Amino acid sequence: MSTESTKVPFQKPAFSFKQQLDKLASRGLIVTDEQKCLTSLSSISYYRLSAYCYPFRQRTHKGILSKFETGTTFSHVIKLYDFDRELRLLVMDAIERIEITVRARINHDLTLKYGVFAHAESANFHPKFKHSGWIKGVQTEVERSSDEFIVHFKKKYNDYPLVPLWSTTEVMSLGKLSYMYKGLLPEDKKTISQYFGTPSKRLENWLHVITYVRNICAHHSRLWNRALAIRPNKTKDLQWLPPITPRNDRIFYILLILRFLMRASENGEHWKLHIEALIEPFSCNEAFLAGMGIPKNWKEHPVWNEKAF
Repeated sequence: MSTESTKVPFQKPAFSFKQQLDKLASRGLIVTDEQKCLTSLSSISYYRLSAYCYPFRQRTHKGILSKFETGTTFSHVIKLYDFDRELRLLVMDAIERIEITVRARINHDLTLKYGVFAHAESANFHPKFKHSGWIKGVQTEVERSSDEFIVHFKKKYNDYPLVPLWSTTEVMSLGKLSYMYKGLLPEDKKTISQYFGTPSKRLENWLHVITYVRNICAHHSRLWNRALAIRPNKTKDLQWLPPITPRNDRIFYILLILRFLMRASENGEHWKLHIEALIEPFSCNEAFLAGMGIPKNWKEHPVWNEKAF
């Protein structure tokens, strides 16, 4: 029998916020302040919050039940939701810092070597790089910009919409910046990656991965307990392999990447402490740590503990 023939129409009804809360309570979730819980549901939504209910559901040999573990309160679920929100903000903060540093290195190295319009010449990129399509997209971003420095250039110079590389990267998306790095000539990629203390192929892959993670954060999607669809490439370096780094499809691996890349600009120490303070209250929950790919004694991880070079 085909899968198509077993499909049925979707017939689940819409519930009011009160009905949603009653449904959660009927499954064993403890509601101590109904009005406060209703306010949370109305501002978050039942569907979004349901993902954070998952770890509190009962488990048997038959699987995960809809009933909650005894003693689970609505505030437990909200606490996990708030944790994930804070985690996204800290990850976004780190990615912003790294993106700005990558921009600075690309601007510096390429303009000194090729001139202020280095990005406009296909000869400055790898022969297989699809330069025409990329530069067209970049020009579109420039023309959409209402930033004062772009408006000023447009009024004063006849090169527009071609603007200097340092102006272009300011309006360029992280995705296009990552793609630009991928398309650079090998020697230019190496020069930039050496600043970060990592091989160019690895930096290329990491920029691609953190672009994906940034998009998750920008859409306010869940990071906690998420299996990453785009994962960092495997490596032979022991510090990036099990058991010290259990898996590469969870957020802990990304936190290590962010920590590593921020070392170059010496701006990751406070960020590191904020991450530790966020995770520490949950550190006794092995299931919670495993869901993020966090090993035991994670604060002693060599990448996490390594200082700026």
